[in-house]
Amino acid sequence: MKIAVTFENGNVFQHFGHTGQFKVFDIEDGKIAGTQVVDTNGSGHGALAGFLSALNVDTLICGGIGAGAQAALAEAGIRLYGGVSGSADSAVEHLLAGNLAFDPDVHCSHHGDGHHCGEEKHNCVGNESRCQ
Repeated sequence: MKIAVTFENGNVFQHFGHTGQFKVFDIEDGKIAGTQVVDTNGSGHGALAGFLSALNVDTLICGGIGAGAQAALAEAGIRLYGGVSGSADSAVEHLLAGNLAFDPDVHCSHHGDGHHCGEEKHNCVGNESRCQ
């Protein structure tokens, strides 16, 4: 199993389509066997699903994510855990323990209005109902 987490400064980055890095976790026997941080090299939204597929990732943890990216991930067979915030390492540990807090209905529909999911000033973690 390989888990990718949108990554910035040790934390889950809050906008999938704008992530500059993923932290990729190799999982063996339910435990973290290794990690690596990979740069996306400017790949955006739709291309990121292919990028993750090429890394043999089967699970993604992220903050906010749009419907098009969700569809691309589903088509690539990548399981999504969205609406997650905090430490990337802790998120993976919680997922492996079966107690990751995530939002199965996560979405980001703010594109084009100057709002970017995850901006502190909007208090957004990927779900409009949580944006203030």
